[in-house]
Amino acid sequence: MTAQKGSAFLLKISDGAATPTYQTVAGLRTTQMSVTGETVVTTHKGSGGWRDLLSGAGTRQVSVSAAGIFLGSDAEAQIRANALAGTLDEYELSFEDGEKLRGQFLVQRLDYAGDFNGERNYTVQLESSGAITSA
Repeated sequence: MTAQKGSAFLLKISDGAATPTYQTVAGLRTTQMSVTGETVVTTHKGSGGWRDLLSGAGTRQVSVSAAGIFLGSDAEAQIRANALAGTLDEYELSFEDGEKLRGQFLVQRLDYAGDFNGERNYTVQLESSGAITSA
């Protein structure tokens, strides 16, 4: 397996069409994804003192955080509208090797900041809703 460029790890948002196309969220400098799962413990007296877990049980989720400079793109405006309305939207994470993950996400947090002598920047936190699929 070869190393992959962080700049090729992209966050994209759907245009909402029946056959969607995905637009890259402009200006991002960092993108991070976390996959977490809730455990279901099935330990009993016969476990010999070791914890047993139930495979395939529990709740799984994907969290995405990203940060970048504000460029005023259509994708940024759509994320802001989703954050203000509290609506789910379709997003895609794409990687340099061609792998893509798609699913519905809610904008959990959107922050804007800007220093006196610097660019306006933003951070966004997305939380998955429903299954995340490989495309």
